Order: sequence, then structure tokens, then C-alpha cells
Amino acid sequence: MTEPEIIAALRLQNIPNIGDVTAKKLIAHCGSPIAIFETKPQHLLTIDGIGKMTLKGLYDPIYLEEAQKEYAFLSKENITFSYFMNDDYPTRLKHCLDGPILLFQKGNINLKDQKIISVVGTRNVTNYGTSFCNQFIEEIAPLNPIIISGLAYGVDIAIHKAAINHGLQTIACMAHGLNQIYPKVHSKYKSKIEDNGGFMTEFWSTSQPNRENFLKRNRIIAGISEATIVIESAEKGGSLVTADLAHGYHRDVFAVPGRATDKWSKGCNDLIKYQKAHLLTSAAELIYLLGWEIDEKNQEKTVQKQLFVELNETEQSIYSYLQLNGKQLLDTVALECKLPIFKVSSTLLNMEMKGVVRPLPGKLFEVV
Repeated sequence: MTEPEIIAALRLQNIPNIGDVTAKKLIAHCGSPIAIFETKPQHLLTIDGIGKMTLKGLYDPIYLEEAQKEYAFLSKENITFSYFMNDDYPTRLKHCLDGPILLFQKGNINLKDQKIISVVGTRNVTNYGTSFCNQFIEEIAPLNPIIISGLAYGVDIAIHKAAINHGLQTIACMAHGLNQIYPKVHSKYKSKIEDNGGFMTEFWSTSQPNRENFLKRNRIIAGISEATIVIESAEKGGSLVTADLAHGYHRDVFAVPGRATDKWSKGCNDLIKYQKAHLLTSAAELIYLLGWEIDEKNQEKTVQKQLFVELNETEQSIYSYLQLNGKQLLDTVALECKLPIFKVSSTLLNMEMKGVVRPLPGKLFEVV
């Protein structure tokens, strides 16, 4: 996009009463953001759903001046942007009608042809939640997914740190401009996150981390990924809002269960109870339900196949069955070995890591 086109898009994004849905409607009718401002109001009023209140600020020069200032800031700070009609805009977010028309990014973000999952949860994370974050990332790391979260206290920062520790790309989706970090205490992770992914927002440098911005930001976290995982949540909270948004976008939602008496597991348990989320106890369940397959080249970097592999009793039972019967469906393995599916899927993932079995198309597995 040229400078005038970017400024026109910024100007449109900033006008009150014109949200992302209306902005896209105007762009579709006129052909481009620039064309909108060159079109007479009476023609725009013929568009379904466009009234005088919608267009009230459209021609006010103040919004052009502010757009020019913001463009200068983006250029000075080396902040890149994605326009919703361009190829570099997140693919899944394109399918969300209310996705932002512009996204701003800083760091080393690469979303092209990547597996993307969002992880959210309580700010009051327990040792159980932190432990699950670390375990999950360790298990999922061979598939090299991008981990999206919001840099908040608790689950967010725990999952960002776990992703960094395992060399995964992680993106912090912010509820304010990229001229600041909120909470400030997490500024110490800024360089590591930028080296291993980066920061993303729809908000300008003039935006502050207000409550309504966090709720608005949640739709990006929900829409950009293939699945959203909730790790610990009270009965009410922002993570449940994100889960509802993901469900509305027809994304898979997963929740980590906890004890019935745990305050910080009530939200997750309810998501599972009311069938709004899949139960998640290990990365293997997510891998199975999403139909992901481990990239053999990446696996070679992370797994050294051993000459003499030690298998526990469950692994040996599954290995012996596959060795005797050849490639088999996961459900068949569970049935014949008299084991629950979640146990078999988790065990098979561990066996893949040890290099003794490999997945095949159609949810089949065979010994190596």
C-alpha cells in the first residue's frame, strides 16, 4: 500500500461510529479507503445500514491529521501493519467479519502456513496451572506451533515464557498501542518476545490499556488461531469471553479440568460440562482432535532416536499390538488394548517422541 492509502485506512479506522464491520462495508462499496473520502455523502447513504450518524465524522479534517501523526509514529518506530485485504493479514482473522481492518506488529512475526493456537486463563494462576503450561508446551513443541496470548499476569505470561524456553514463536496480543507494555513489570520480557515472535495490536499509540480495550482485543486472540485453550478460570472472567468468541467463530475450544472445589477451575469445568470445550489433559488430545501431524524434519531436530528405547508397561502394550497387527486406527488401539482414548493418544505422542511409532494420514499409527 502507498502512504496515502495507509493514511486513508488509518483515518477510517479512527472515525467514531464506524467500526470494523461498517468500514469493510464502505470499502467493499467504494473499492478502497481513499475512494470512500472521495465519494459524496448522498451516495454513501444508499448503502444498506449506513445513516447520517455513521457518516458524521467522515469528512472532519481532525481525523486526517491524527492519521498522519499515527503514520509518522509507525514509520519512526519501525512498526509494520497488515491490511485486512492483503496477503500478509492473518488468514483465519480474515474470516471474522468484525476483524480489524488494520493490525500493527513489531518483532519477528511469521504467520505464513503456521499452526496457531491461543492460550488464555486466570491472572491468579496456581502451581497446577503453571505446571500445565510448561508440560503442554514441552509436549507440543515438536509441532512448532505459534503460541498467542495477552501478556497479562498469570496464565498469559506463563505460556509466553514456556514458549520462549522451547524456542517457539509467541505473539503477545495487546490492548493498547505498541509504544508501551502493560503490565509494566513484563517489560523485561520485551526483547525475548520480539526475538521469538513479537507484539500485535489494532490500537494506536494514543490508546491506553482501558478495560473495554481488553474485551475488544479478545476477539483477535480468538479469531487468529485454530484453537483456543483455557488453562484455569474462575466462574467469570476475560478468558471465558475469549472462549465464547472462539466458539462463535467456529474454532475449537479446549479447557483444562480441575477439582470441583477449586475456584480457579470453575470456569474450565463449566466449559467442559456444558460442552463448550473439549477436555484437555495433554497436548496429545489437541493434536488428535485438530488432526495435526508432526513434521518429520522438525522432529529430527528435537528427537534423537535411540538404539535401545525404554518403554513403560502401557507403551510396551501398544507397541506390541502395533508390531503384531500393523498400522491401526487410534480408536482401534484403545479398544484392543483396553485403554481410554485420551490415555492412548497421550502415550502415542510420547512414543513418537521416542521414535518408535509414527502417525499416518487418517489417524493411523504404525511402528517405525
